[in-house]
Amino acid sequence: MDNVKQTGRVDSSQLLDWARRLQALAQTGLAYTKDPYDVERYKNLRQIAAEIMTSSAASVPVSLIESFTGELGYATPKIDVRAAVFVEDKLLFVKERSDGRWTLPGGWADVGDSPSVAVVKEVKEESGYTVVARKLAAVYDRDLQGHPPMPYHIYKLFFMCELVSGTPQASIETEAVSFFSEYLLPPLSLSRVMPKQIAHLFDHHRHPEWPTSFD
Repeated sequence: MDNVKQTGRVDSSQLLDWARRLQALAQTGLAYTKDPYDVERYKNLRQIAAEIMTSSAASVPVSLIESFTGELGYATPKIDVRAAVFVEDKLLFVKERSDGRWTLPGGWADVGDSPSVAVVKEVKEESGYTVVARKLAAVYDRDLQGHPPMPYHIYKLFFMCELVSGTPQASIETEAVSFFSEYLLPPLSLSRVMPKQIAHLFDHHRHPEWPTSFD
C-alpha cells in the first residue's frame, strides 16, 4: 500500500500483484469450500481478479490470463527450469519461435518429474543435446528479477549441466540452436532470461565451488 500512499496512484505492477493474490485466494477457497454460497463468492472474486489482471497487464496474452484463472487446487508458484550448458567457455542458447529471441533451454517443470529430470528433458526437446544436471546454481523469484509481467507467480531454477552427446536440432518451440561467448550474446528473450542471470551463470562456470544463489 506504500505506493498508493506516496503517489495517490497505483502502477500496473502493483495491480498485477493484487490480482494474483486475489486469484490465489479464490482458487484455494474453491479447492476447499463445500458451501455453495461460498463457491459463488469465490468465483466472483476470481472474475474480479481476471478483470484487474486484464486491465493492468496489457503485455500478457489473454490466453495466459484465461489459463491462469482456470487453475484448480491450492494456489502455489509455478516452476520454470533453465539449463546452463557450457562448452569451451561458450553457453548454449536456443532461439524461440514465439518471439524470435534467444534463451537458455528450459520451460515449465512437468508434474511427475523432479526438477533435474525436467531440465534434462527440456534441453533434449529444445536443442537436441543430451545433458546431465550437475548443480543447482540459482533459485530465483521471477518477480524480483525484472522480467516482463506474467499472471503466474513463478520460481526460476537454473541448473549447471554437462553436455554428454547429441547434435543441434530445432524443435516445435525453437528455430535455432547455438553456443555464444559471454561478450557476444544474442538478443535475449527477457520473459525467460535476463542479462544479469546469464552473467551470473558465467561467474558460476568460472567458480564451480560457489554455493547455490537464491532470493
